[in-house]
Amino acid sequence: MARHRQHLETHRTGNIGWLRAAVLGANDGIVSTASLVIGVASAQSDHRAILIAGVAGLVGGAMSMAAGEYVSVQSQVDAEQAALATERAELRDAPADELTELAGIYAARGLDRALARQVAAALTQHDALDAHARDELGINAQTRARPVQAALASALSFSVGASLPLLVILWAPARFMQPAIAATSLLCLAGLGGLAAHAGGAAPLRGALRVVCWSALSMAAAAGVGALVGAN
Repeated sequence: MARHRQHLETHRTGNIGWLRAAVLGANDGIVSTASLVIGVASAQSDHRAILIAGVAGLVGGAMSMAAGEYVSVQSQVDAEQAALATERAELRDAPADELTELAGIYAARGLDRALARQVAAALTQHDALDAHARDELGINAQTRARPVQAALASALSFSVGASLPLLVILWAPARFMQPAIAATSLLCLAGLGGLAAHAGGAAPLRGALRVVCWSALSMAAAAGVGALVGAN
């Protein structure tokens, strides 16, 4: 007898949303904090001033990330709630028109019109608002905006990334502090960029190089500004 192999598919698109947010937050934490402390160190500041600047950058950056993410996602929540309220009213006032609209959506996706009408009627009977939210508005439980969760995740990932330059400040000798911060930060950024690219199905090396190049430019610019301010 012929054996049928089980068909398994592995898609990485499900990782993109949360992974992008986590990597973006960690990258921002590393780049912004490393650039800040390198700039302060280039201005010939003492070790205590550099550490204070790094801690302030971590706290301020994490709060800024959380606030920005919360406001952005809450705006999406408001838009979703307004759209659902409108849809709920339309289902109450014109259920027949809404059923026809839903059947038209399924027909446009390739179903026979009779079958599309049958599917629309079955889903409407089960949960009309859920069917229209998912298939007409593109809103479902998996993609529903969660502002508090997004804010906490952004603040946490930023803090984790920003803690790296601070650890280097605590342990690296003063004369090697700047190159140590730059080297460890770029190494971690390369790893994050490669990991994100691999998880998304892209080339890890390209993702790593892209992150490293822009981050190195940011640190060099901060070092130049710090040296210029310190000299003046």
